[in-house]
Amino acid sequence: MGAAARLADMMDVSRIAAGVYRDEIDGRAEIVYVAGPVDNRWAFWNGRVFPGPVGEAQTTWRPSARRDARQALSAPMPATVLKVLVDTGAIVKKGETLVILEAMKMELPLRSAADATVAAVHCREGDLVQPETVLVELV
Repeated sequence: MGAAARLADMMDVSRIAAGVYRDEIDGRAEIVYVAGPVDNRWAFWNGRVFPGPVGEAQTTWRPSARRDARQALSAPMPATVLKVLVDTGAIVKKGETLVILEAMKMELPLRSAADATVAAVHCREGDLVQPETVLVELV
């Protein structure tokens, strides 16, 4: 049995729609969005984007930013900015929601991956954004 099959046995994953999955672990339900071409997939979960590939070659995703590097929160898919919850210079904690997007009639919170300071905010409420558009920069 491959690593991906063993991982799938530990979770209860069900497909909701194309690229949208519901994952239940220990009684907690989470929504995971998966997108991109087969050879370069990425996942959006809990306000963070995890680059691929997904499958036998890689069963765990790791954020690509280093802790001491400038970090950027980007739109994972075409969306509308519903709320911007921070300003430049704000000190944020790991997991804090910074921006809320709306896509496919669902709200997508973008959260800080670590304790940081907001270096720049590149969006406003009502903006239409495309995938990989940098919305907030953190240092």
